[in-house]
Amino acid sequence: MYATPDDIANLGRAHFNVLMYPETGETACRHMERTLGLPFTKTVPIGVSATNEFVDEVLGLIGRARSEGPIDSRLPWYSASVDSTYLTGKRVFIFGDGSHVMTAARIAKEEIGFDVVGMGCYNRELARPVRAMAKELGLEALITEDYLEVEAAIADLSPELILGTQMERHIGKRLGIPCAVISAPVHVQDFPARFSPQMGAEGANVIFDTWVHPLVMGLEEHLLTMFREDFEFSDTAGPSHHAAHSPNQEIVDQPTSIAASDQGANIIWLSDAEKELRKIPFFVRGKARRNTEKYATDHGVAQISIETLYEAKAHYAR
Repeated sequence: MYATPDDIANLGRAHFNVLMYPETGETACRHMERTLGLPFTKTVPIGVSATNEFVDEVLGLIGRARSEGPIDSRLPWYSASVDSTYLTGKRVFIFGDGSHVMTAARIAKEEIGFDVVGMGCYNRELARPVRAMAKELGLEALITEDYLEVEAAIADLSPELILGTQMERHIGKRLGIPCAVISAPVHVQDFPARFSPQMGAEGANVIFDTWVHPLVMGLEEHLLTMFREDFEFSDTAGPSHHAAHSPNQEIVDQPTSIAASDQGANIIWLSDAEKELRKIPFFVRGKARRNTEKYATDHGVAQISIETLYEAKAHYAR
């Protein structure tokens, strides 16, 4: 900011360049490294580990040692706290620009304890490093600009959280999966009025809040038990602003055909399982239904009973 064309003549006086965002700055940094002999940083300081590595990299470029310990961030404490342990192993799909996807995958896997089940990017310039990181995680990266391919991948994997762009947020709304926006393209709602950095120690705190809040708002396991018998969350409850609630309506006691399995046969929800499903609060019921149907399909179960419902719940809670 505030630079003028005359400042270009002073570029060679720098000791090194700081590359924060490879998508927009790497070409210039490589040109100055080649023509002016200026090295540049390779680590994007997003996340606790990456920020510490960035500091060490800068100190190495200027020939100095650390005078203080690692950066102080609350993300590791929150990730390890009792209130956050239920996040461990939650399945997450990551998509966006290459830099944010790679840093997000590292944070998700190493610093929060999520299980990264899918990742990819839309900018082919960073396809190679994204593919390399995906391979380390035992995945095949999705490199595409087609949002329909991304939606199909998300629907197939059925993650519990999406980290993506504004487009993935729309996909998440259609599929009933919470999404935190980590990459452009974005919407004005993704820029809070408060100071909200993404890099450095405070950026790590912001990232934890941004990712965890949409997840726990839709998927807190204890809510299933807390509200499962609550009349206000029943399909048969009347409008809450009326003085009284409508009487309970009987659920038709017959199987319901709702989906086709991989074997080509219909999956049937038995009446007892359907009744049990209706006890789950509406805001997480769709996810419970999809998980159960996928579990039944994967295990060759043609009829979903109460036992199948709870087996699926235990399977996805691991």
